[in-house]
Amino acid sequence: MPADIAVLIDLALAPAFLLVGIGQFLVLAAGRLARVIDRARELAERIPAVPRPEDAACVEELRLLDRRMTIVNWSVFFGTAAMIGVCLVVASLFVTRFAAVDFGVSIAIAFVAVMALLVTGLILFLYEVRLANKAIHVRTDLIGPRSRQ
Repeated sequence: MPADIAVLIDLALAPAFLLVGIGQFLVLAAGRLARVIDRARELAERIPAVPRPEDAACVEELRLLDRRMTIVNWSVFFGTAAMIGVCLVVASLFVTRFAAVDFGVSIAIAFVAVMALLVTGLILFLYEVRLANKAIHVRTDLIGPRSRQ
């Protein structure tokens, strides 16, 4: 019996490392979300209750920030769901062993689903990063026209 527990703990170690990685991803995504929210608050304070034509750039940036917030929120949702899924997979490994029930196929399917959740969260995160990069440019009146290199 103790040898079985040692084997189960070995099996649970890989998902535990996965939890650490997903946790770091969530910290990164939450940090980006906080920065986007801070920027949106800063811009919202600049715009009067009735936006003027000269506020159009700020309003457009607020729309982009709102879109980015939504995407990062979904990314965090999928990452968190993946983390919960990993925990359930690890728990299932132990339940399967001690209940003497074979859930091997179910656990494998659950693990594939967890990976799909994680990949979805990472793709959304990548999309948000691309949106942010497209929106950020140094003004050409400060640095001159872009050179093709």
